[in-house]
Amino acid sequence: MEERSLTLSPPELAEDALGFFRWGRIAGKVLVTNDAGDWDFLGESEFADLLAGRIVDGHPRFQDLQRKGFLRDGLDLGAFAARMAQRNRHLRRGPHLHVVTLTRRHRRGGANGAAVDASSADMSRETAEQVVDFALQSTSPAIAFELQGQGGEPLLNLDVLRHLVEYATTRNKQTTGKIMRFTALTNFTGMTEDAAEWLIANDVRVCTSLDGPAALHDANRKWLGGSAHADVVRWIEYFGRRYAELGRDLQQWHVDGMATVTRQSLAAAREIVDEYAARGLRSIHLRPLSVDRFDPDTWAAIGYTAAEYLDFYRRALDHIVELNRQGTEITERLATVLLMKILTADDPGVVDLQSPSGAGTAQLAYGVDGRVFPSDEARSVDAMGDPIFELGTVRQLTLPEVAGSPTVRAIAAASLLDAQPKCAECWNKPFCGFSPVRNFISQGDLFGQRTRCFECKEHLAVSTRLFELLADDADPDTVAVLKRWAVTQSPFTTDGRVSKDAP
Repeated sequence: MEERSLTLSPPELAEDALGFFRWGRIAGKVLVTNDAGDWDFLGESEFADLLAGRIVDGHPRFQDLQRKGFLRDGLDLGAFAARMAQRNRHLRRGPHLHVVTLTRRHRRGGANGAAVDASSADMSRETAEQVVDFALQSTSPAIAFELQGQGGEPLLNLDVLRHLVEYATTRNKQTTGKIMRFTALTNFTGMTEDAAEWLIANDVRVCTSLDGPAALHDANRKWLGGSAHADVVRWIEYFGRRYAELGRDLQQWHVDGMATVTRQSLAAAREIVDEYAARGLRSIHLRPLSVDRFDPDTWAAIGYTAAEYLDFYRRALDHIVELNRQGTEITERLATVLLMKILTADDPGVVDLQSPSGAGTAQLAYGVDGRVFPSDEARSVDAMGDPIFELGTVRQLTLPEVAGSPTVRAIAAASLLDAQPKCAECWNKPFCGFSPVRNFISQGDLFGQRTRCFECKEHLAVSTRLFELLADDADPDTVAVLKRWAVTQSPFTTDGRVSKDAP
């Protein structure tokens, strides 16, 4: 075996002159980052100067690197600690996202399609009230109720949806006075004009699934009543028209969309983005499939590798950026979340991009029977027959009991990036995070292995592409686009107000 000499450290390292940082090479530059979320690009010679302790007062990079905490000389520990506290304030906010499953029923057809009819599959009005009362115990100044559609179509239990919103609004005014937001995740299968007008009048935002142009969407979502795409587009246009007629701020009020990416989607990155732009949608959430959710035969038909998905994502993101450069305002959700972490001092409140994860401390999920879970993925594990993540019921629990439960504490411990191999040394650590529950689903344990973690590959690839764009000094227009995304898409501002893209 050929012998090779390994250089384990740089030839010059003045460790006593340096603050703590991580580094990597991107776009021909050296990126340095630290735990306060500060970062900078250096040339190779500048990086060598930094390591050797030659960046001192009078050096052209001294002031920037000192201010950001990369140099020990003149390090303002108080300011650095304040930035750390700001970035990690989710640890003391309390649960702000409450994901509610109103029904386990789905409608598989058009307007006359049959729905599974089982009263036991629906949340009752009494349970909805108990969920609201439980959620309002949170110390968070802002509460977001997400009436989710993964476990069942929420509009099929419209009476209880209305009751939950009205009860929560009244109770909040009478007691806590929190900033409150409601979002219904719906595939529009249960939508009527009466329901739509009620949602608009009661400030319930709408998010739907649109997988791309008609042929692609309808191939992904078989619809007994005709074209699923036509139905989704009709309601997107309806809500957009009504918001405009009512004089709503269309930056704030619009239908958001999620695109589930299947194998058929991989060759249609531009077409999917163009479909969103053509329908006037201002954001797109590209969602990869999870191999663990499908049997081998199904995955063989619709699945793909992580590399194939990430190639698709890069092409889609680059096209979105180009559309923005041409004047079309549209964003991609994961990119905007990461950009807020990269370009602002705030954390956007997305629990799977936090260290530790906010499952159980920033997010809670509720089944139709009032059982409480640390996240909606944890509720899904229960729906598949394993109650391992159940925390109790809204009739029995208190929020302090949730935060102190062994389950929530185990999730927090497993998701602390400082204790994770590879994560602790990764330059993307200040901007990253992962879901231990997803690790449990895909790998069988909360900690998982980074090399087998799709989220790790996805977050690193997306952050790398964003930093490549930010590093291009010759393209200030693209940098301006990315900075606009970070500011306008901020889910939580420093005073706790919820903005239009809160999770």
